[in-house]
Amino acid sequence: MFTLPKLPYAEEALEPHISAETVALHHGKHHKGYIDTLNKLLVGDALADLPLKDVIHQSHGLAARQTIFNNAAQSWNHDFFWKSMKPDGGGAPTGDIKMLIEREIGDDAAFRSAFSEAAAKHFGSGWVWLVATDGAVGIVTTHDAELPALNVQTPLLCCDLWEHAYYLDYQNRRADFVTAFLDQLLNWDFANANLAAAASAMNEETPTDVEPNAAPFVIVAS
Repeated sequence: MFTLPKLPYAEEALEPHISAETVALHHGKHHKGYIDTLNKLLVGDALADLPLKDVIHQSHGLAARQTIFNNAAQSWNHDFFWKSMKPDGGGAPTGDIKMLIEREIGDDAAFRSAFSEAAAKHFGSGWVWLVATDGAVGIVTTHDAELPALNVQTPLLCCDLWEHAYYLDYQNRRADFVTAFLDQLLNWDFANANLAAAASAMNEETPTDVEPNAAPFVIVAS
């Protein structure tokens, strides 16, 4: 049985940018709902004994397992989203990831613009991600429950674009929510930890002449 992961901060910790009411509803109802539904779907199923990331892999792309995939992937995505934020976060990139962003995307203004544009152009529900692949970083979006690791991309951080993530606080102003995420909440420490873990996994599994920052196909958050 899977359990709802605890938030890495108090429900009110992200105020005034995300209200405690939104966090309580998003985490305690939506996120919990995916966990509860997944547990019901897996009763008597061989997948029930596997870690969450394995349930995601083994149900992906199978029509008969689509509902299992949706709830498993959304459970994982939401846990990753909570960790992608922190109180008093946001601002310009820091750490090792700063160099990669400057090399592949540009300065802080260019990153903010690219991330915001990707979120604005994404139609419907989904996610916007900063990912690493083949020694580079990039910005991608996914629809519904999809996640970058299934496309051989290592997720570094993400922002939830489903309406339930922002509607109580921002109504239909998704752009304002994404701006608050970038300016006030984004957790660069988490992104750098994911980058380091991906590099470490690659170095353990590949020849030593591979570029150190090349990101393998790995899901970091459990």
